[in-house]
Amino acid sequence: MKDTKYLDIIKAPVITEKSQMAKENGQYTFKVDPTANKTEIKSAIEKIFKVKVTSIKTLNEKPKKRRVGRYTGLTNRSKKAIVTLAEGQTIDLG
Repeated sequence: MKDTKYLDIIKAPVITEKSQMAKENGQYTFKVDPTANKTEIKSAIEKIFKVKVTSIKTLNEKPKKRRVGRYTGLTNRSKKAIVTLAEGQTIDLG
């Protein structure tokens, strides 16, 4: 029951050029639940991947305007977390 809570917090890894370059410094980027705070994110990463997290930086991404025909709206808001691991630890993202 507890593991499903952690899987609800961590949505997906962010795989971009910038995040791949940061991986060399032990930093990994994840999309997370917008309502999650840093302590919840830290405990979820540590429980799911069994690693030691040293620091977390979070950023809220604003929704973008989108248009489909005559209808306008906004995309969903999202949150990213940049997680720094302890020295010598890695996460295999596939």
